[in-house]
Amino acid sequence: MKKLILYSFTCLSLAVMLTGCSSKGGNSSSKTGIPYADRKSKKNQSGAFAVASQYKRAPGPGLIPIEGGVLVVGGSAIEVPGVEPNIYNYKRQVTVPSFYMDETEVSNTDWLEYLHWIRYNFPEDQEFYYNELPDTLVWRRALSYNEPYVDNYLRHPAYRDYPVVGVSWEQASRYCEWRTSRANEFILREKGILTDYKTLAGGGSGRNNNTTAAATPKPTNPFNTDAYLNGQYDDKGKNAPVDYNTKSGAATTTAGAAAGGRGNAQPRRTATLEDGVIMQPYRLPTEAEWEYAALGLIGNTEYENINQNKIYPWNGLGVSSAKKKTRGMIQANFKRAPGDYMGVGGSLNDKGDLTVPVIQYTPNDFGLYNMAGNVNEWVNDVYRTGTFTDADAFNPYRGNYFTNKKLEDSQSGKISLDKYGNPIKENAYSGRKQTWAEKQAQAKRSDSISKSTDPQAPVAAAAYQADQRGYRDRQNTILNEEGVTLVNDKSRVYKGGSWNDMAYWLNPATRRFMQQDESSAEVGFRCAMTMLGAPEISTAGKRSFKNPPQRPYRVSKGK
Repeated sequence: MKKLILYSFTCLSLAVMLTGCSSKGGNSSSKTGIPYADRKSKKNQSGAFAVASQYKRAPGPGLIPIEGGVLVVGGSAIEVPGVEPNIYNYKRQVTVPSFYMDETEVSNTDWLEYLHWIRYNFPEDQEFYYNELPDTLVWRRALSYNEPYVDNYLRHPAYRDYPVVGVSWEQASRYCEWRTSRANEFILREKGILTDYKTLAGGGSGRNNNTTAAATPKPTNPFNTDAYLNGQYDDKGKNAPVDYNTKSGAATTTAGAAAGGRGNAQPRRTATLEDGVIMQPYRLPTEAEWEYAALGLIGNTEYENINQNKIYPWNGLGVSSAKKKTRGMIQANFKRAPGDYMGVGGSLNDKGDLTVPVIQYTPNDFGLYNMAGNVNEWVNDVYRTGTFTDADAFNPYRGNYFTNKKLEDSQSGKISLDKYGNPIKENAYSGRKQTWAEKQAQAKRSDSISKSTDPQAPVAAAAYQADQRGYRDRQNTILNEEGVTLVNDKSRVYKGGSWNDMAYWLNPATRRFMQQDESSAEVGFRCAMTMLGAPEISTAGKRSFKNPPQRPYRVSKGK
């Protein structure tokens, strides 16, 4: 008992003493008083708790921030004489959280970069490369001479900045996953958290160039964000985070020794989500996000008052510019009238015959290019006629199919990876956090089934419904006159209008659908990313309450 009291008094005294040292920065726990781990401090002990106090939010490459807010989905829909009204648009007020979105559509060059990576990393895997090739045959028409586009549109430098087309929803989703890992790998190598590119290439570092790629074995599979976060990509650069959970005197890594220049340098670890350097996944935007971003009402809003609504991503009732310098110029790439794709020679109305470069015309008030016309764009949602009458009012979305990363070893938590280094997914088997006993029982069932040689072995899952695409669905299918299903769980929404559409479809509220494994010469895509933290992007010039700075923990002196 005396030892326990002495230990408690020593810890409390140490906490008070160290908090006094950190009173200027306040880098200590407000609930226990114990200082957080600081890489620059020489007083850190093993087991210290590290906090990413210098985290600054920033968009990933190619993205711009979109400050969310209230949106009346379908609110900008209009009826055009001679065009059947879009009866599937139900006006409803919802809230869209802040997020990031690509400034432009994904271009041919962007997709060729993807194909190049596949060919370089998996040169013998012809199937992988073939599956990710866009369908260039979407340009073919029985009564149109489009063969030059079949042969040249994807690869010729004349079209390098044009939007990629012939890409299915499934291909676009796989591109988002690939882009996530490539962007995260670049960030981690540039920061030296992973082995930097120069060292990896064998260029070495320092005056003697003794540190080469041989010092850090190259992992078998390419970098994957999920595998890295699960500790299955063992690569620690000279700036890898210090591992304060390693017992004093433990062997250090090669990278740690090189960084410190001493044999007893602090061991290093892989980065975690808590470090704030790993980006959120790139993904396709939800339908609500896409409509909100395309409409761009933020430029017409002051103190929550919208002074002018919109029909298109720009102000005004028409499709031509009203500004003095550009008056009369068409503001998007679309079909102005039947048979009129680009206007009269010598005065082309939209400067394009088919698609145009991804940066053309004036961006909308969020800074997004071609949110109307050029190509339609895939969004993440499964199509249903009544999505917005059924979906939640906050961040509405239909398409959830909840999955878990399949475990290869339930004891160590190692996840199963496919031959490309990507996690293998399986249906989620619980909608809540399981007890430890339930988790172990589920792991045993999963292990027994994975080891079973019977192909008919039942899937280890509880009664939990992982597929939520039909939740609250008032109309699961739509049949044509022959009784063939037109709408199902693989029907995906696309929006925005294209070079081959009339102006009606440029309205952000309009919506159409196509099967997720199909593609078109009129459909491309852009990526989005979830924004974490406070929804307000910039506080400059805005009224706000003044909050006192966070104060360090202090212990009051008893009498």
